[in-house]
Parts: sequence; C-alpha cells; structure tokens
Amino acid sequence: MRGSAKRKCLCCKEFYRLDHRNLRHQRYCSKPACRKASKAQSQLRWLQRPENENYFRGPENSQRVKEWRKRNAGYWRKKKAPVQSPLQELCQEQVAPNEEVKSEKDADALQEVFLMQPAVVVGLISMMTGDLLQEDIAQTARVLLRKGRDILSEQSGMRTGSF
Repeated sequence: MRGSAKRKCLCCKEFYRLDHRNLRHQRYCSKPACRKASKAQSQLRWLQRPENENYFRGPENSQRVKEWRKRNAGYWRKKKAPVQSPLQELCQEQVAPNEEVKSEKDADALQEVFLMQPAVVVGLISMMTGDLLQEDIAQTARVLLRKGRDILSEQSGMRTGSF
C-alpha cells in the first residue's frame, strides 16, 4: 500500500508515515523540531559540496550579488497596502430637483466648487482622516461645519483695522 509506509525519523527516532511524494528521500517526520534538524542537515550537506565552499566569498561572488541587486532593486521594500473599501453598501444615486440656489451675496469660486461638488468634500475629509465609513465622515463634517461657521461669523463681525 502506498500511504502506509513507515520510517524511523533521524531526529526523534519515532516511526512516522511517509509522504507518498517523497518516499525515496524523506528522512525526518513533520514535527517542528525534526523539521528544523532536517533543514540544518540539508544546509550542512550543501555547504560541504566543493562547488559551494566559497559561494558567499570572493570578488566574483560579490559581483554576482551586486548584479542581482541591480536587477531586483527595491525587492526589500514593503508592498503598498491594498486600498480599503468601505464596510457598507453603495447608496443609490439620487437626482436633486432643479432648484435655483438663492444667495444674498455672489458666491466665490471656491464656494461654488464646494456647493456643486459634495463628493469632493467627502473625499477630502476621507483622505485627511483616513476614515471610510459615512458615519465617521459625517461626524468630522459636522465639526468642520461648526468651525467654518465660527470663522465666517467672526470675519463678518470683524472691525476694520484690527490687524
């Protein structure tokens, strides 16, 4: 039978079932300590080969490493985190009725942009705070609205020459 073959582990000396894909060369069981011993023995065998004796030394090997680093520049850098998506369903777009906005003063260009593009404001708040949930963005927007109103009310009541 293929799956019932057993062998004694060279590390812990206990019998284990062989992996059918590695029958001819498996000598250690799958316990963490035995896997560590297997790795150490494998590295020792590799280093004892004559062609690997100076693999990490000498000018030609230094050159080999330099060339590899040029080909793989930045391999050690962390990958960018995937863009987080909000933990909520997308809302259906609602069309606002065509109503004329009446203003006592002519709006500045910046104010026009914000009135016409609420998505810009939401995106800006999200970028500044790192929040993606609408509840968190709405809370920040309320705080910003209060501060903005305070600033605008101070400016309209400001005396000339008070600088």
